[in-house]
Amino acid sequence: MESRELAKIAYNALDEKKGINISIIDISEISTLADYFIIAGGNNENQVKALANSVEEEMYKVDCKPKHIEGFDNANWILMDFSDIIVHVFNEEDRLFYDLERIWRDGKHLEVTDL
Repeated sequence: MESRELAKIAYNALDEKKGINISIIDISEISTLADYFIIAGGNNENQVKALANSVEEEMYKVDCKPKHIEGFDNANWILMDFSDIIVHVFNEEDRLFYDLERIWRDGKHLEVTDL
């Protein structure tokens, strides 16, 4: 499955669980880390975990397993590495602090309709 399709699946999983301000950044032309970053926020620890669980469940349905997941225990910032896409789920305070959208501003910021 193409990374663009996987990014859309991750976005939809986050949107279904009411992720806050979901961002899609195409970093394929500026980094070898991945093709896409998907960034979303949650209001509290439970929502952040629910968002990450939703992404993991939907990706498993298309036989895409994460290479690595970090941060699930404290749920301030959960990073999910699916090789071609990396999903970041933050509580809103940490999202503002780390401001990945600013750090990766040279990437193409996309809408889900662009996928």
